[in-house]
Amino acid sequence: MIINANGQEIMKEIETNTPVLVDCWAPWCPACKMLAPILDEIHEEFGLKMIKVNADKNEDFISKFQVLGLPTLLLFQENQLVERIIGYQSKETLIDILKSQGMIV
Repeated sequence: MIINANGQEIMKEIETNTPVLVDCWAPWCPACKMLAPILDEIHEEFGLKMIKVNADKNEDFISKFQVLGLPTLLLFQENQLVERIIGYQSKETLIDILKSQGMIV
């Protein structure tokens, strides 16, 4: 499931026992545009729950989690931030990180 969430919806989606990848992005960010199809592929292959958060429209969330650069991926497990990935990463690198966190097998 890929969800475009705003405001309190974001926290509601994170506050579950399901592992969640939060993609903090912006429409003006070239690296975000390059990363989007990779995240779509990972979602299709592994079924990982993903939430897309437009940084320009969700400043409170971005500030709360100290997102200083885009794209930033936040990995949550059991409502806890367990990993922060900043900048463009290859599909292989992302899969390795997700596996190391036990988010995919």
